[in-house]
Amino acid sequence: MLKMPPIAKIYEAYSCIADERVLVEENEAIVTSSDGKKQYKVTWKDNTYVSNDNASFWQGYPGYPVIAVLMLQHKLPFHKETAILFKNINWHALNEKYKRNYDKAVEEVLSQLNTDTKAIKKETKEIYETLKTLPLEIKRKLS
Repeated sequence: MLKMPPIAKIYEAYSCIADERVLVEENEAIVTSSDGKKQYKVTWKDNTYVSNDNASFWQGYPGYPVIAVLMLQHKLPFHKETAILFKNINWHALNEKYKRNYDKAVEEVLSQLNTDTKAIKKETKEIYETLKTLPLEIKRKLS
């Protein structure tokens, strides 16, 4: 993969799955945003993924909708116990509050959890390292 997402996108993907905002079909998924106002379409063929979320489409790295799909496809590790901790988080509002400083948004969420955040950060870093090794292509459309 040429371009990596901010690590914060993994936390957003966890929320997506915990909130059951991912509807996966055969080669397509519909992912609803954290504020419920947008839906993103993720399609794939082999290791090529296309999504109309801003990160995937404009920045060329896998956004949280693609990461969530990869977790549900078991291409990335997924820990249900961790995901549940990120249920019902409006990442859209947090990202606006912190002017797209995703790390600050994550820190606010982590500071409110009643658990060992060091373990969560370690787990997330491991997922991020696995993402780096996947032979993915993020494109604007499938050929």
